[in-house]
Formats: sequence, C-alpha cells, structure tokens
Amino acid sequence: MVADIVRTWVAGWAVSRRTLPPVEKPWGFYIEVAGNADEVGRHVLPEAEESLVRSAAASVSVPRTWMKMPAEPEEIESWLSEEWVWEETGHLMAVDLMATDPVAPEGYTAAVETIGAVTYARVLDAAGEPAAQGQMASLGEAVVVDRVMTEEAHRRRGLGNFVMRTLADRALEAGAVLGVLGATDAGRALYETLGWKKHATLAECVYRP
Repeated sequence: MVADIVRTWVAGWAVSRRTLPPVEKPWGFYIEVAGNADEVGRHVLPEAEESLVRSAAASVSVPRTWMKMPAEPEEIESWLSEEWVWEETGHLMAVDLMATDPVAPEGYTAAVETIGAVTYARVLDAAGEPAAQGQMASLGEAVVVDRVMTEEAHRRRGLGNFVMRTLADRALEAGAVLGVLGATDAGRALYETLGWKKHATLAECVYRP
C-alpha cells in the first residue's frame, strides 16, 4: 500500500512541477529537477530496504541530489555515508476524496484554472492580491496535491482549508477518488483536520560532499 502511494506521489509530483517524467531505476525512480538552486534531481524509493538504499546512494555523484523514501531517518542513517545530510522529514498522506462545495471566506475570491493535467486554485484578497494557493496533478483515478500555501498576513482564516476542499471537489468532478500528497509538519496538521491520513514518514536527505 505505501509503495503504491509513493509511486503515485512520484508520478504526480513530476506532472505538477512539469519536470521530465520519472526514470525507473532498480531501486525506484529518478526525477531530474531543472532551475532549482537547491536540488538538481531526486531519487525516490517506494521501499526502504537496505540493499536498495545503498544502491541508490552509490549511484549518486552530483551534489544537491536528494533521496526520499518511506522510513524513519534513524532506521536508515547507518546505511549512508557522512556525505548525505538529513533534512526535515515529510509525511506521505492520502485520503478518499469527498465533495464539500466550499465557499471562499468573506473578503476573498477564488480562481480555479486547469492547464493540461494540472489544476491551480488561487485565492485573492479584497485588493486582488494573492492570499493563498495550491495545485494538483491529475492521474486518472488519483490526484497529487502540491504547493499549498497561505501568505503570512492571511493565515488562520481558513484559506488553506478552502483551497484543499476546492481542489478535492474539482478532482471528483474529473473522476478521481484518491488524493495523495507529501506534507511538511505544518501542512500535516491542516490536512488531518480534513480527513487525510499519514501512511509513512518521508525520510529526506541530500548529497553534499
């Protein structure tokens, strides 16, 4: 189950970020990331077995290459050299989508646009300035939610909740039934209030020799 969710997340993340399609490797997937000063590419492992982790790490020679996998960092730390630096862990989450017909909080307006397989939800304040946003990649019966954020001045007003529910309604209209995402600690708290469930910790490290 977790491995399948990871595969869905990898595929959707690449569509959402408009990268080249993930390349299958013996240990999982590799995604090339262009135009990012912090990341040149990422290896994503659906399963964190020692042989797979060591093989993926051994294939890396380019600094700023990341590895992500469903595991607690302390479980796999001893399998990697000191050149791998640990970053904040993420949370792999999923939900069975439900329609809620959300309404934008008072004083805000919403704009939803679909370009190709990616749907963008944006919330504007009374002055027409960006207040919150999120996007999702459609993969048939599943969607991968990405880049959900609320501007500092507009937080704690229900905008993140509204964005998530808006995307869920659009996903259902398109025939999707499952939502998947990779969350930060802060994001996890929001998503859990909307019924999303954590399926695994996402251990994240970057190669910095």
